[in-house]
Amino acid sequence: MFHRRAPVIVGCVIAGSLIGGARPATAQYFSQVTRPRHILEGHWQSCQEPSGGPYAERVYDHVVNGVGQFEVHLGPRREFAMFLGVQDEHREHDRPDNLLKPHRVPLQGTRLTERWEIPTLNLAFNVTRGGGDRTDCEAWFVLLEPLDQTSD
Repeated sequence: MFHRRAPVIVGCVIAGSLIGGARPATAQYFSQVTRPRHILEGHWQSCQEPSGGPYAERVYDHVVNGVGQFEVHLGPRREFAMFLGVQDEHREHDRPDNLLKPHRVPLQGTRLTERWEIPTLNLAFNVTRGGGDRTDCEAWFVLLEPLDQTSD
């Protein structure tokens, strides 16, 4: 008798913990890598903290063989940054060593899109504001890839 109820009990405990522990996500990144040479590809959403707080930011550290090569800052909102090396302390996006200029994506007509080429790292970084925006969130598609696109 216990064996038949065990899956139901376990399922209820898991469902309850998911529902009870659910909190609104303020910063979400969903990877959607379609080509193996893409370093970072996916959907990024920067949402405002509850009660009108700041918008969320996420930092991607690119590490090769245990050595931090560079870090990419997604957000807040329409700000982006890329710095050589990886460090724990936050770096402001308007610093001169930010490799992405301008660091805030400008509105071009009705579109928000930007492509930065970073020849020193042989990288191109593309961001495009996508659908699904809410008044307290901005949704972006991001793609970080090598500049030299050889066949995969």
